[in-house]
Amino acid sequence: MTEKVLPKENSDFSLPGRIDESNSVYFESEIESKSKSRALIMFGITFTLVAAGIFSYYFLNQNEIDIQILENTAFKTLEEKMVDYYGVGQFGSEHAHAALAVFVSGDKIDFSHPQFQIQSKYIHFENDNPYLIHKHATNVPLDMLFASFGMEITSECIVLRYEKDAEKYCSDSENHMTFLVNGKSSSKINLYEIRHNDRILISLGNPESVSKQMQYLEGLEIHDIPNSKLVPGKDISV
Repeated sequence: MTEKVLPKENSDFSLPGRIDESNSVYFESEIESKSKSRALIMFGITFTLVAAGIFSYYFLNQNEIDIQILENTAFKTLEEKMVDYYGVGQFGSEHAHAALAVFVSGDKIDFSHPQFQIQSKYIHFENDNPYLIHKHATNVPLDMLFASFGMEITSECIVLRYEKDAEKYCSDSENHMTFLVNGKSSSKINLYEIRHNDRILISLGNPESVSKQMQYLEGLEIHDIPNSKLVPGKDISV
């Protein structure tokens, strides 16, 4: 029977775990684990401080930031930009009806199609009517009506951008541009602000056709203004 020999008391092997602890791999893995923990903690602290800083900056300056956002014209629609440019009054500040006829090379543009109906709340056609303009605020020029559905009118040309391919018609030796408001010549028709019962003719073509076109315009019925007042945010169709 072999006699068992116990290790000496002063030997490293006499203590539990000393074999593992004497291995350098043991120490390296422990150091690496602690380093990762510290890195994660530092990242968390840094992220928290940065987020707190951004939140504090916005909280202290939010009014100024919000104003800058609202004033940034990149966020505004074409109508909002035109309202600012022309100084248009509050919706419902005025109500007027007028008849409009636009002829290009003898053909009348039919504004009863959906693409022309209520494209702006300030000035528009409605109820599938092909000629009656409704204006619902002060300082609203015809330019806002035309721009709302992609038409541009200058002293020499009529541009129809609502077509699949934009069409441009201009005056020449045979076609003349005519602007008439209540039978009287008017310049810069796009800047004209309608008044109730106005009759407006825009004609690009043979000048001899203008008289017949005016007869047609005079025969159109202009509806009276209703007694009820429009309220912003309510139905704009009247």
